[in-house]
Amino acid sequence: MRVVRLMPLTHLHRHFNMYFNRDLSWLSFNYRVLLEAADSSVPLNERLKFYAIFSSNLDEFFRVRYPTILALTKLSKKTKASLNEVQENILERVQTEVNRQLVVYGATLTKKILPALSKKNIRLYWNSEIEQPHIDEVDELFMSKVLSFIRPVIVEGIDKVEFYPENNQIYFVVFLKEKEGLYKHAIVNIPASTLQRFYVLSPVGKTNYVIFIDDLVRTNISTIFPNHYVQGVYSFKINRDSELHLDDYNGNLRERMEKQLSKRDFGPPTRFLYEEGMPRNIQLFLASVFGVKHDEMFMGGRYHNLSDFLNFPVFDETLSYPPQKPLTIAGLKHYNDIFQVISRKNILLHLPYHSYNAVLAFFNQAAVDPDVSEIYITLYRVASESHIVNALLSAAKNGKKVTVFVELKARFDEANNLKWSKVMEEAGVNILYSFPSIKVHSKTALVKKVVATQEVHFAVLSTGNFNESTARFYTDHVLLTSDVTITSELTTLFEYLQNKKHKPLSKAKFTFNRLMVSQFNFVKKFEELVSYEMEKAVEGKPAHIRIKVNNLEEHNIINLLYKASQAGVKIDLIVRSICCIVPGVEGMSEHITVKRLVGRYLEHSRIFIFGDDEAAKVIIGSADLMKRNLHSRIEVCVEVKEEACRKQLLNYFNIQWRDNEKAVVLDEFLNQTKASGTSSEKVIAQEEIYQYLKTINEEK
Repeated sequence: MRVVRLMPLTHLHRHFNMYFNRDLSWLSFNYRVLLEAADSSVPLNERLKFYAIFSSNLDEFFRVRYPTILALTKLSKKTKASLNEVQENILERVQTEVNRQLVVYGATLTKKILPALSKKNIRLYWNSEIEQPHIDEVDELFMSKVLSFIRPVIVEGIDKVEFYPENNQIYFVVFLKEKEGLYKHAIVNIPASTLQRFYVLSPVGKTNYVIFIDDLVRTNISTIFPNHYVQGVYSFKINRDSELHLDDYNGNLRERMEKQLSKRDFGPPTRFLYEEGMPRNIQLFLASVFGVKHDEMFMGGRYHNLSDFLNFPVFDETLSYPPQKPLTIAGLKHYNDIFQVISRKNILLHLPYHSYNAVLAFFNQAAVDPDVSEIYITLYRVASESHIVNALLSAAKNGKKVTVFVELKARFDEANNLKWSKVMEEAGVNILYSFPSIKVHSKTALVKKVVATQEVHFAVLSTGNFNESTARFYTDHVLLTSDVTITSELTTLFEYLQNKKHKPLSKAKFTFNRLMVSQFNFVKKFEELVSYEMEKAVEGKPAHIRIKVNNLEEHNIINLLYKASQAGVKIDLIVRSICCIVPGVEGMSEHITVKRLVGRYLEHSRIFIFGDDEAAKVIIGSADLMKRNLHSRIEVCVEVKEEACRKQLLNYFNIQWRDNEKAVVLDEFLNQTKASGTSSEKVIAQEEIYQYLKTINEEK
């Protein structure tokens, strides 16, 4: 393959930044999630879930990204430029955008979702008086179910604080007047995470009623302070920095991780979210008491942590998406001997449209098959009650050599990974942990088995985690294969992961060709594939690049795509979340189109397609196009060559590209407008893909 020489970018449009800011881009994605909650065509129970996801995402943003944004504001312009953080006023723009979204967030619930619930005879008490039929019931619930979990604390002054608000927990600040005329502040915890957030009350006629635990407490606040006059009750919560600092560790990573996790919920504040209407003097008092800075204060509504809507009571199943039974690939219906099937042909699963049972069968059968001698796997995020890990435990107890690379630095899954690593180690599994500056994000497994006196290797390569829980609602691709080249190179990868040195020089003896592995050959192969399309465009031939990823942020990759666009290559991108490439700018990116897809399932798969039709190279894998993925992680992608599988992936991408209901197009200003598509008919890609795969099964 001849490589086109990459020339500097020229003739850039003066009125555009070359890159979208990653945080503003992420916020635009979260806003797209919120729009799904506002969409009346989405089933009502699902709208509540999208609303909850928006809230959960925003909390994570303030725990993970906002501390970084605050830190960047303190850096010099030169340092910012070296970090590719050159856009001005990002902190102010982030704050403005968050506040704008919060207004829409509140209106979406109060003006759209709650009225829609009422029409279905479901009423949530929302900032309203308790009706007469429920007064006694509310008091009884508080006294019998909630009061024993209340821990009121009097806050007398800044120098006498004996209270530390936990991360992401809801509290009331209560302004009190003693009967002697003295004023004081008290903090009351809302035990929603210990108990439950919503309580179903007795129906009145045909109407079902639901109440927040917050209102059970608020209504009975005088019971908590019997010798005081309650002057005001206001809700608040604090988000805290969740970053774990492990790069400088020495010694046992697991022990260091356990210590850091115990401190995570006690990190410095990053957001103080307070109820609208809280007097300014109380805001400032609490900010002083809890060490909150001005840039960390945000006004919200009366109710916080609305991610709890994920657990809102379901009164009518017809208000949810209709069940969609996972498909079983022809030839795998009974999973009698999955290794025999893989020996004959590759298996390509498209989750969650296909059943995950093929992956579970792979590990379950490997655990008990007497001819299987060794099992290798990388684990990033696993289910809390993982069938796959239990299969690995069984394999070890059955005398097989089991080697598991556990990534302890998988954010917010550290505790679960620690738990399973201990259990596996006790069962005799060989546990490997990641190195300080590198995360192993690849989703790969290898089984060695003796078949007719010959050792045969079987592999699993996935775009998503080995997690049967998320496999029900994340879109991913899983390749099960016995291809000798793939399994040989995967063996090489596991040899590298077991190499204790992990120094740059040690990489020289580990080579890959069929696999694209970050830290090794991914960037070089990607450049070659892009350059080949540029070469075709320069020669006047059709040139086409199609990419689907979760995030596109790495500036060198973006520059490469800009150059391809300038050469005349047509570039179609589906980027779910962070997207820093600026499309549609004359002289820079006029041949680049970016779409975003949000629907019933979380779009999570990564596909890279270079060329059109019969000559197209189709690649799947774990890598997003971010700096961290390409330079600070081990990622694995693989070219899918078997014609049937390759064709499925091409059709899969093309169906998603035609979506004109759930897809939006990003413009050069980061606005997102509904995709028009090329079809006059309504195309919902996630529904059409299911029907397409179902048709393939029926044809076989």
